[in-house]
Amino acid sequence: MKLSRYEQESIVNYNAGEQTATVYTRDKAVMRKLDTLVADFPDTYKLIEQDEVSKTYSFPKSYVSYRKPRAVSTEQRERARQMMIAKNKAKGD
Repeated sequence: MKLSRYEQESIVNYNAGEQTATVYTRDKAVMRKLDTLVADFPDTYKLIEQDEVSKTYSFPKSYVSYRKPRAVSTEQRERARQMMIAKNKAKGD
C-alpha cells in the first residue's frame, strides 16, 4: 500500500509514570532504523506490533533525545569546504 508523504507519520509516546516509550510509525525509513536497533539490541528495543503499513516499537524513554541545533562558525564551514576540495582533488589523481 502506497502512503502519501503526509500519511508517513511517526508518533513518539511516553509519560512521567512509566519508563518505556513507544514509537508508532508508518515511515519506512524510521522502520528500517528501528528494525536495525531491534536486531542489534533485542534486550532494549522491541517490535511490539505491526500490520501491513505500520509498526510499533518500545524502548526506554531515556533513549528519546532532544538536541539543540549544531552551530557551525564561518571558519569551521570554510575548513570543511577546503577539506572537501582537497579530498576531491585526491580522488581525481
